[in-house]
Amino acid sequence: MWTWTTRPPAADAPVRTGPSSPLTLLLALICAVAVGNLYFPQAVVPLIAERLATTPDAAALVVTATQIGYTAGMFLLVPLGDRVPARPLLLTLLTLTALGLLAAGAAPSLPVLVAAGGFTGFTTVAAQVVSPLAAGLAEPGSRGAVLGTLLAGSIGGMLLARTFGGALGEWLGWRAPYLAAAPVVLLLTLAVARALPATAPASRLTYPALLAEPLRLLRAEPALRRSCLYQACVFGGFSAVWTSVALLLTGPAYGMGAQAVGLLALVGAGTMLVTRPAGRLVDRHGPDRVTLLCLLGALASAALLLPGARGGLPGLAALLAGTLLLDVAMQSGTIANHARVYALRPDARSRLNTAYMTCAYLGGAAGSWLGVHAYALAGWPGVCALLALLALLATARHAAAVRSRG
Repeated sequence: MWTWTTRPPAADAPVRTGPSSPLTLLLALICAVAVGNLYFPQAVVPLIAERLATTPDAAALVVTATQIGYTAGMFLLVPLGDRVPARPLLLTLLTLTALGLLAAGAAPSLPVLVAAGGFTGFTTVAAQVVSPLAAGLAEPGSRGAVLGTLLAGSIGGMLLARTFGGALGEWLGWRAPYLAAAPVVLLLTLAVARALPATAPASRLTYPALLAEPLRLLRAEPALRRSCLYQACVFGGFSAVWTSVALLLTGPAYGMGAQAVGLLALVGAGTMLVTRPAGRLVDRHGPDRVTLLCLLGALASAALLLPGARGGLPGLAALLAGTLLLDVAMQSGTIANHARVYALRPDARSRLNTAYMTCAYLGGAAGSWLGVHAYALAGWPGVCALLALLALLATARHAAAVRSRG
């Protein structure tokens, strides 16, 4: 058992939060649970379509609504991290998330499920409150490593959620993942109430002023704008792939069940081993070099994923290699972008994170929608082409930024 001070840390005396400290591990667990709620619906889209007698395109609206709700929550709720102490804010968010999960699990129809999914996405923004909190507590020289640890927690939540959602949904039906996730969130709420230290707000701005700040920061900070573009493009491609791969694996090319989506997601567990080294690379060499490598990795993943349309063992091997590379590129790029963004205004990290993550998840929501339609129009090759196009757009912007500085 460990104990924590309830006295807010002084601005000139950062709390030591090394990647293995109990505080960092707790924050990583919060990230894992919060992020996991976004991703398990991806694995049960085919089951929702079957049980609610609708099309896969319509059932995929649950994923899109969850991501749109998450984007709205980042815009409307995450800025409060600069104004409201972290502990009461996190307790409120986690409690509301549990209620949203229960409502989704009990939904009698697709419209109700879509609405409950949107509400759950709106409230499950705890990871975006935790990230700037940890960045402020960490020493500058270890910030990338700490962010890498939090991201490893988020990745673990994402992967386990897909696996958990696919396996439990296949066994007990699509409602089971929602109903099982709710008590997990409530248990975490109790842990936060007991263990999270008190913190002092960084700002006294009114709520309307807080909401206006992300837009002002987007206008004022070129580095923030390009970080938003990088992540919106890569995360859009990532979401397109993971929303569509469920349709590919359960379709005629493979004929697998929803559980296969979760098992495929386990391949991305290797990404958890990369985030801390990627964070150290950012600490040592700066975010721009790491960003370039990540954008090129996302582009290469589109080529690796393309043979997945063939089916069989060769196609499955292509999906395994391509999704792993895409996961590594997207998650490592997130660390680089966060490090670049958080360095701009230490007194406004939650507002910076709001601007950045809102843009990122708008890209993700658009990617989910575009991915399903690309799959309907051109099959799996259409999804791979969409990923390549988005990666090329971000790479071209990065090259222009490097040339303008040179």
